[in-house]
Amino acid sequence: MDPLLNGMNVAILVTDGFEQVELTEPKKALEAAGALTRIVSDKFDKVKGMHHDQPGDEFTVDLLLREADAKAFDAVLLPGGKVNAAALRNMGEAQRFVQNMEEDHKPIAAICHGAWLLVSAGMVEGRTLTSFPALEQDIRSAGGNWVDQEVVVDSNLISSRTPEDIPAFNDKMVEVISDRMRAHLRGTPDEHAVGLASS
Repeated sequence: MDPLLNGMNVAILVTDGFEQVELTEPKKALEAAGALTRIVSDKFDKVKGMHHDQPGDEFTVDLLLREADAKAFDAVLLPGGKVNAAALRNMGEAQRFVQNMEEDHKPIAAICHGAWLLVSAGMVEGRTLTSFPALEQDIRSAGGNWVDQEVVVDSNLISSRTPEDIPAFNDKMVEVISDRMRAHLRGTPDEHAVGLASS
């Protein structure tokens, strides 16, 4: 993993009902690369994951969503889980958080149902991305280009379909965030920030 992630602050935005492995495995990958992660949620104290349709573990919330400032973070991770994503997409504070990240062209990594928040925030029009297959019509209806690939990078947006895609998702997520870090150190735009789409 790229040591240039050292000191990068990554928000993990969830509420109850997220797919647990879509938080834990990307979180491990980010931290192994030197990033600092914080779980951001509308829930006080703890947030609960799921293993598909079975209850998962509880995780400590580091920062309340209503107190979170997108300016304090370098990237955001959006785990899936239908219950989690369906709730987040209707939260104005969650929509504003990702919109603020997008305004600053910061990396946004969404897996599975995580892309629902981007749809509700009006952020998929003209973008190419993937997701859990059930979101295909929602993304297309919102003006996005949905593709069936394990991971897709469109500028600052990284997306994947399911837990099976996590290894590829993690690799691309770390790559895009490290590209941004290198560009920041150089004081020049990185290739993702100037609109290069790849997969």
